[in-house]
Amino acid sequence: MNRHMAKRAARKTGTAALAAVLVAAAALAGCREPAPSRESVSAAAEAEVMPRRTFGIIYPMADVYYEAVTESAARAAESAGVRLIIKAPDEANLEQQIRMMETMIKQGVDGIAISPIDSEALGPLIDKAAEAGIPVICFESDAPDSRRVSYIGTDNIQAGERMGRAIDGLLKGRGMVLVSTGQSDSMNLRERLEGFLGYIHRETNIDVLEVRYHQGVPEQALADLEGMIDDHPHFDAFVALDFVSGAASILVWKAMGLNRYALTFGLMPEIAEAVRNGQITMAVSLNEHRWGALIVEHLLKACEGEEIPGFLDTGISLVDIHAIESGEGMVETEPSD
Repeated sequence: MNRHMAKRAARKTGTAALAAVLVAAAALAGCREPAPSRESVSAAAEAEVMPRRTFGIIYPMADVYYEAVTESAARAAESAGVRLIIKAPDEANLEQQIRMMETMIKQGVDGIAISPIDSEALGPLIDKAAEAGIPVICFESDAPDSRRVSYIGTDNIQAGERMGRAIDGLLKGRGMVLVSTGQSDSMNLRERLEGFLGYIHRETNIDVLEVRYHQGVPEQALADLEGMIDDHPHFDAFVALDFVSGAASILVWKAMGLNRYALTFGLMPEIAEAVRNGQITMAVSLNEHRWGALIVEHLLKACEGEEIPGFLDTGISLVDIHAIESGEGMVETEPSD
């Protein structure tokens, strides 16, 4: 593969992904111009009446992966008369996420939903919001030691084990695997890796050749994958524990014409198309399309003083070409428990 071409493709993909998120957020918000802070406001904000509540949603990074979450939240917010403020760092950046959280607390929003890059670092800010009477819901990645009111997502250890079972089935218990993941401090990614490696080491004779962390940087994910392939050319399968790694594998598989198994977490249009084309063997969806509506619904309940479950399990879906072609790509197949 021409590395320079691949890296330019990665930059182009990352730029396009960021642009798509911002355009989608602005369109959903009804904003006349895109805000420099990447803030979007739901259509409810344009209504002549005052919004019932104002909720903030903070993503770990700007990416088309979260577009389905934004769309789901915007629909629910419009129906409920809720104003949304949606923010995300350009790339996974803890300092930016902390500043966004601090700003929302100062603004006095009625509720916050956050996918924390680093649960320990953001825990004190979640507690600060709670002290100010602002309920906080975590989604995708949890901060269980904080005063958050609920976590929306899946049991990531069990999701990692499910990925292990999928690889086990494809390789019949033997083979060599490469693994890529994102931020080393992200609780959800640590747990997925723990579950995956635990299953592989406990139940199979599969050899995990290498695990690399790209820290949420698309170009690094691409370089890591190229490097692993150079170092281990006889690998049998590649496992992406996050959507950034999965997107990188599409570029590499296209450029190199590889005929190896590739599995990833996260289902977005790019991944679904790659499954259809055979570049991705299987995707593990966390049913991300449900998160947005659940965020709005349960922040409203928390604001009204209603008790909500500490864990809202959205389960997982295993998506292969048969599921895509049959139109079942987003059908839940099993809860994470």
